[in-house]
Amino acid sequence: MRRPRRIPNVAPATSSALPRSLRSLHLPPRALAPVFLLLVVLFSTIAYFFSATASVPLRHSGRPLSSRRPLSLPPAPSSLFSSSLESRSTPPDGPRGRVLLEPPSSQLFDGVADRLQSIVGRINSPLESKAKRVKLGDLSVSEMGIGTWAWGNQLLWGYNEEMDAELEEVFELCVSKGINLFDTGDSYGTGRLEAQSEKLLGEFLSSLSESQRGDINFATKLASYPWRLTPTQFLRAAQKSQERLQGGLKIGQLHWSVSNYAPWQEKALWDGLLLMKDEGIVKEVGVSNYGPKQLKKVYDYLKSKEVTLGSNQVQYSLLSRRDDIIEANNERGILTIGYSPLCLGLLTGRYNETHLPKSQVRRQLFKQLLPKAKPLLDELNAVATSRGKTMSQVAINWCMAKGCVPIPGAKTKAQAIENLGALGWTLSKGEVEALDTAASRSKVETVQNIFMTQ
Repeated sequence: MRRPRRIPNVAPATSSALPRSLRSLHLPPRALAPVFLLLVVLFSTIAYFFSATASVPLRHSGRPLSSRRPLSLPPAPSSLFSSSLESRSTPPDGPRGRVLLEPPSSQLFDGVADRLQSIVGRINSPLESKAKRVKLGDLSVSEMGIGTWAWGNQLLWGYNEEMDAELEEVFELCVSKGINLFDTGDSYGTGRLEAQSEKLLGEFLSSLSESQRGDINFATKLASYPWRLTPTQFLRAAQKSQERLQGGLKIGQLHWSVSNYAPWQEKALWDGLLLMKDEGIVKEVGVSNYGPKQLKKVYDYLKSKEVTLGSNQVQYSLLSRRDDIIEANNERGILTIGYSPLCLGLLTGRYNETHLPKSQVRRQLFKQLLPKAKPLLDELNAVATSRGKTMSQVAINWCMAKGCVPIPGAKTKAQAIENLGALGWTLSKGEVEALDTAASRSKVETVQNIFMTQ
């Protein structure tokens, strides 16, 4: 029998090394481990309470606390408390500012609760947490999905076919962590790469086991092209998408409303949604880029035909806070799916005014938005540092805290791993409010989709 390896110079734990009060319990040393863990958490909480008395309401020479660190992706902390203690003691950039103390308020106790919730969030590793499920009609979909706009888009995202092998790894990794909602569109990819995103998803699906394939929900957005004038033409578009997706299409969505420029075509497209549901091409139907007023119209129309609208997909992020749409969706039992939760990458913290994306479209957009978004980016960085998360993970988690199913994109395995780090924890109420306040102070919103309706 193999003898266990001895660790030299370490004295074995004995009951005599324990305090008299604990030795009197006559418990074996191993049984006392939970007690010591509880004591560590208790004393750490007390220490945080007293340190917060002198540090929570700090102002550094009039500068907001959220600006105390340069924008960067925060590294994983070496312990549960070191990161936050360091951030509270770090002075602002440049000369040391005068610290002004204010008397603690009732919010101090809320801060203790927020801190404990933050600790729980850190314990969950992104690769140990699996996505929970929410309802989309009769389907059960993951609380976060993956958007595949970049899987075939050359202009904005620089796609090329050499990426396909890693994209398949991204797909398989996400599936293994409980992600079963993948959003695409028949307009994702043009010319030689027409509908490339759908084709890739279909190929990746075919490599899964039969049980895995049955759990996957592909949602495609069918473009409201001007030549799709009849319900039958819209139905044929859905059938072609189903073929490219190799049977995985579950949710058929109208990509945008034509009510702003061709209102006479709108009803035919709605009838197309009804037809694809009646023909069994999809299990649920949804819309995209619908504001509250137009949403009510399509919902009432489908309901009059005994069909339920399952989802409404809109741009939703800290720089596009359409809570009025979420409220309108919730009133009708419609799931909100949020695209661009990272605002095309602006909320990741990877870019600044001297380091911009290669894409000319995104470069010009970021030049306009980055200076105005600084208060929000600073607060995102502060929350991320306190949590031991990245800014991307905080931004995605904020969407989920608002009742939205975000669908961030992922072109690489590293991006997918980072997205998955948004699972398994929840921002506190105080953190959500702080981010909302910072977003309001930024006084900037990202460019809205030109097809977005009222």
